[in-house]
Formats: sequence, structure tokens, C-alpha cells
Amino acid sequence: MSTGAESTPFTPQRVRADVEAVLEEEPGTLAEDEDLLDRGMDSIRLMSLVEKWRTDGAQTDFVELAEDPTIAAWARLLS
Repeated sequence: MSTGAESTPFTPQRVRADVEAVLEEEPGTLAEDEDLLDRGMDSIRLMSLVEKWRTDGAQTDFVELAEDPTIAAWARLLS
């Protein structure tokens, strides 16, 4: 039996919180449709998110996230 669904709560709020943490932004400062590259998201930070999310059960990779670097897009991709 798999309990994967229970271990992957990738809500928009969680995605936002993880992104804000990696960018060292204050909670609530990023818009859902804001281009995260403009806020300092670089390849190293993005890879750290990929690894964190994959550890928690997400099936995504650097390329998928880099194609549309917004919280809204990532929340859709991870849900």
C-alpha cells in the first residue's frame, strides 16, 4: 500500500512558503504570478527546491519548474 498522497501536501500556501524561505523573503511578499527569476531565484535555489519537493514525493524536475517560474504554475504542477 502506498501513502504517497498523504505525504505530498503541495498546496499553494506550502509552495509559497517554501519559495519565500529559499529566497529569504518575508511571508506574503510574493504574488502568485510574479516571475521568481526577477526576485532572485537562481539555479542553485531552484535545485534546492526540487530536491526538497522530490524528497516529499513530488515528481518534477528543474526543467519543468524553470519553464514557468511562478508560484501559481508550480502549485498547479505539484498538485
